[in-house]
Amino acid sequence: MSESAVGSAWAPLRRPVFRSLWLAQTGSNLGGWMQTVAAQWFLVQSGAGSAVVAWVQAASLLPVLFLSLFAGVLADRLDRRRWLLAMNIVSAVLAVTLTALSWTGILAAPSLLIMTFLLGSSAALTMPAWQAIQPDLVPREEIPAAASLGSITVNAARAVGPAIAGMLVALTGPTLVFALNAVSFLGVVLALVLWHQPRQEKSGWREPLGQAMAAGVRYLVAGPVVRRLLLRALLFAIPASALWALLPSAAEGEMGLGATGYGLLLAMLGVGSIIGAVLMPIAVKRLSPSIVLGSSAVLFALGTVCVAWWPLPVVLPVLLAAGIAWTGTLTTLNAAMQLSAAPWVRARAISVYLIVMLGGQGVGAFLWGAVSAAVGVTTTLEIAAGLLVLTGLSVIVLPLHPDTNRLDRTIVPYCSPEPQLIFEPDPTDGPVVVSIVYRVTPANTDAFLSAVVALRDSRRRTGATEWALERSGERGDQYREEFRVRSWGEYRASRAQRWTGFDASVIAAVLDLAEVQSESHEFVVRLPARRHQAARRTRTTPSAGTPTP
Repeated sequence: MSESAVGSAWAPLRRPVFRSLWLAQTGSNLGGWMQTVAAQWFLVQSGAGSAVVAWVQAASLLPVLFLSLFAGVLADRLDRRRWLLAMNIVSAVLAVTLTALSWTGILAAPSLLIMTFLLGSSAALTMPAWQAIQPDLVPREEIPAAASLGSITVNAARAVGPAIAGMLVALTGPTLVFALNAVSFLGVVLALVLWHQPRQEKSGWREPLGQAMAAGVRYLVAGPVVRRLLLRALLFAIPASALWALLPSAAEGEMGLGATGYGLLLAMLGVGSIIGAVLMPIAVKRLSPSIVLGSSAVLFALGTVCVAWWPLPVVLPVLLAAGIAWTGTLTTLNAAMQLSAAPWVRARAISVYLIVMLGGQGVGAFLWGAVSAAVGVTTTLEIAAGLLVLTGLSVIVLPLHPDTNRLDRTIVPYCSPEPQLIFEPDPTDGPVVVSIVYRVTPANTDAFLSAVVALRDSRRRTGATEWALERSGERGDQYREEFRVRSWGEYRASRAQRWTGFDASVIAAVLDLAEVQSESHEFVVRLPARRHQAARRTRTTPSAGTPTP
């Protein structure tokens, strides 16, 4: 493939597997957006207040808060293709049930919100797996383009689906729309069945579920790049959710539109989002990600308030620009998360990102619905727009981390030898305590203390539950690093499956400033039936000039 092809916005579509899954997802997203419009307009026509209408958005997104991290652990542990296949079948069954409730005439606001919550739960359980398979479908240099195309699947559906749904609801009611959504899952099921995923090598040890979730959270806490990405996502998600949650109420109340007009407003946002997805590969080459995020937030603020202030001819082009801004934010954050997370924990990292981004939208939709019931739709949209402007300006003091999109996440083996034990431990035995003594010359002391902070984060990301650095009181040039890993299985996994090229560069920087005097490993087996411990300590002293971490 030529360099120009690789760098284009459409390059991933030249890959058959990505293309088939992308088309299937587009169809499924089309059905999902049609259902959202049908559900919200069903409530509007039944006389529900703006809060209840907004809670449709909340019901579809709040499951992310409760299920996404669990889903990320499953996506890192299970065969992702089979998991996606099973959950799309479940979604189809739920959509058929909703269709039956509507067809029999017993659908009401409570049952609609419950079914929307269940469908949102099914979607929440699949989102981390969908995001995590992208690096398996396209090479690293095409990840930003793949993220843009992922936005197109959502936003093309948002552009076309609401218009179709608006006309169908006006002509036939919501039942047909619900049925079409059920059918849309079949395309995804077929694409997954036809995907012959390469066999993945399975390690002989799997973390217990609770430990796996804790490892994912620990990884994020120790990652300054992803911490800032999550903060930027949260600052945008909550105020931005006001437009999506209150647009149907604003369309009917402030603008006097019907179902078709509401579909047109959503369609303009969708068309703008598609344009944004096409423009993003160009924008990221010319603008920093922080500038994209800041300008997108301000532009989306204008789109949020326009539906309360201006007539339809002015609103339509502003919403087109707001759609571009929406994609600018989501594409920037999605691509950065995929590139910043190590392969072994990618789904868990993405799941936390989805908790923040989509869960934030769900919480925001609930809150904005309640606020609109108290102060009105117009005032609520004005408040949300003001917060979005502040979000855009905040990139001046809270930009993305300088290492965003630059980290080497290739898995490399840890280079020091494993301790030799006198017995074969169970993977759950432990803990393992590692102590490393460094000799640092006075000239390198300040630089060493700065470099070892990054090493601390690497240790914690790869499995250390405790970490400390101590200075010798007898020899001022000696420092002892000590860290603890929960179990023998996790210790071995940290060396063979979790250490990345970036982590290797971190420890290389430390070793450029310090000489390793000794390294010891203490492996302790805790016996549950008795209050005894069995320990084995091995000590290695590297020869001069040997870069053994």
